[in-house]
Amino acid sequence: MSSIERGWYDTYMMPNYAPAQMIPVRGSGSRLWDQDGREYIDFAAGIAVNALGHAHPALVEALTEQANKLWHTANVLVTEPALLLAKKLVALTFADKVFFSNSGAEANEAALKLARRFAFDHFGEKKCRILSFDNAFHGRTLFTVTAGGQQSYREGFGPLPGGIQHLPFNDIEALEDAFDSDVCAVIVEPIQGEGGVIAAESEFLKRIRELCDQYQALMIMDEIQTGVGRTGSLYAYQAFDVIPDLLTTAKALGGGFPIAATLTSDKVAASLAVGTHGSTWGGNPMGCAVANAVLDIVSASAVLTGVSERRQRLEEGILAIGQQYGVFEQVRGMGLLIGCVLAEPWTGRARDFMQAAQNEGLFVLVAGANVLRVAPSLIIPKDDIDQGLVRLQKAVAKICEAKGQAAG
Repeated sequence: MSSIERGWYDTYMMPNYAPAQMIPVRGSGSRLWDQDGREYIDFAAGIAVNALGHAHPALVEALTEQANKLWHTANVLVTEPALLLAKKLVALTFADKVFFSNSGAEANEAALKLARRFAFDHFGEKKCRILSFDNAFHGRTLFTVTAGGQQSYREGFGPLPGGIQHLPFNDIEALEDAFDSDVCAVIVEPIQGEGGVIAAESEFLKRIRELCDQYQALMIMDEIQTGVGRTGSLYAYQAFDVIPDLLTTAKALGGGFPIAATLTSDKVAASLAVGTHGSTWGGNPMGCAVANAVLDIVSASAVLTGVSERRQRLEEGILAIGQQYGVFEQVRGMGLLIGCVLAEPWTGRARDFMQAAQNEGLFVLVAGANVLRVAPSLIIPKDDIDQGLVRLQKAVAKICEAKGQAAG
């Protein structure tokens, strides 16, 4: 029994989270164990971060090898792992240049700043308006939380940065009405993860691209959650056949080690001249070493094909549970970013289902009050999928049973 207690959180840490009562101490593949030795199947993957599960041997080896060489240098020097990772990202995407940071919010912050700076350099200070979308999530810095489309995350933090306009997601008419020559950028998620696992329509993304070209604005694709294989393509833009001007990536990029990147073209990157932006830990050699290993594995066709196969297995199982108990009205998303939309009698109870699943030894997520979110490792074994579905079924059955008893 560990001497470290969950109660310490309430005593010593700021109250901005509400973590579970259990404390995980060990992970392997798609399984976790807590302080009491209880085992859990992980359908959450650290919010789509642990793309290769827990303690993947190749990632452990990459981290250990780099840890014995060089930990940190700051940005006055560049390291071999950073150079290798930048080259790899350029080879695998549309981009010519890469900027490294530590988190998705920082990657988006860099993209938004760069879009404003590019417009300033080429068109002057009046071209500064940024278009974003309702229910979007782009991070928790003051700039990114303002660009995000969820009012509750912005409340109480004003005054907020100006020049950002929110539009309905997937609404082409509203998009066209909002565009003008003062727009410098549009930031969009190919799938709104935190906003309910809602995929963008292909024509919507294509229209953003066309309007950005027409008005000389930049298209920023926020792939923090969808990137690095999550949707079955290395990056979701490749499936939509729409090439952005800037792309942000984090979460799965480090497989659990904090690292993020902002990708763009030579032309746009030129506006991020010396001194315009920076990051103390950006391009950390340990993070880059792990990310190199992640990309080598995830970019393989067998892994990306396996995402679609696992999606089918999970979706069929979830739909069967939903049909049996009448709890899910829709299963949406792409690849292994799955949103289970609660049916009318269960509206607003996503967290109840999440907690019930945890009680049965299964970790899942929520995406708002009405959506249960599933985002497991991209290589989760089929046996773990099947056992996880059994645990989910038990959790759903208990909630339905409790509701029936309460009604009786």
